[in-house]
Amino acid sequence: MYEKIESSYRQRIEAGLGPTGGVDSDRLRRALTAFEGPETARRVVTRQAADLLASGRLETDLGIEPTVETVVRNLADAPDGHELVERWNWWIGALELAYGGYLRFRVRAETS
Repeated sequence: MYEKIESSYRQRIEAGLGPTGGVDSDRLRRALTAFEGPETARRVVTRQAADLLASGRLETDLGIEPTVETVVRNLADAPDGHELVERWNWWIGALELAYGGYLRFRVRAETS
């Protein structure tokens, strides 16, 4: 029994998920350094990505596993020259057009 639990734990960690199934935010933040943008952008996108992955929408709508690699792969598909937040919003915009209900994950500038 413990071997099965340990194996499941290892699989979650390797997929970029935390030990209890949530996304490993530190691993995701490090992975996002592959894209241009300030640390503040990485923190915000990490939070939004964690919320998206935890929502179950990617599994339901696209049938894909919600992992760090899923986020990085989709951000890499954005047009060249886009910084991190633009890449994130490009992906979220595509999901919104295709399935609806993704605007809550978009990153918006705070107005004062």
